[in-house]
Amino acid sequence: MNIEEFRDFCIQKKGVTECFPFDNTTLVFKVMNKMFALTGLDRTVFTVNLKCNPEKAIELRQEFSSIIPGWHMNKNTWNTVNFEGGELSNKQLMELINHSYQEVIKTLPKRVQLELQNL
Repeated sequence: MNIEEFRDFCIQKKGVTECFPFDNTTLVFKVMNKMFALTGLDRTVFTVNLKCNPEKAIELRQEFSSIIPGWHMNKNTWNTVNFEGGELSNKQLMELINHSYQEVIKTLPKRVQLELQNL
């Protein structure tokens, strides 16, 4: 998966917006203003940063050598993983993007979750 495919896959999800918060060097995808995926645009190697639950983060770190711990918003409920996109198959990467999206959706108020379902 390249950056354009990554972008297209993220942006087609309900309620997703994209932004460039760091001087056009990082492309961030948010659902209802909460980040679930980002990629660096100024790197030679396609890299991805995704949210995941702690159990999933541990599993990923054991399975893939390029996955490293990222910044932790709350160590009890969030982990962020950073990795080079080339190590995972497109299917694996799409599953992780979906996981990250769903993890963020779970944190939204029920009213907002219902709004997203109706989009």
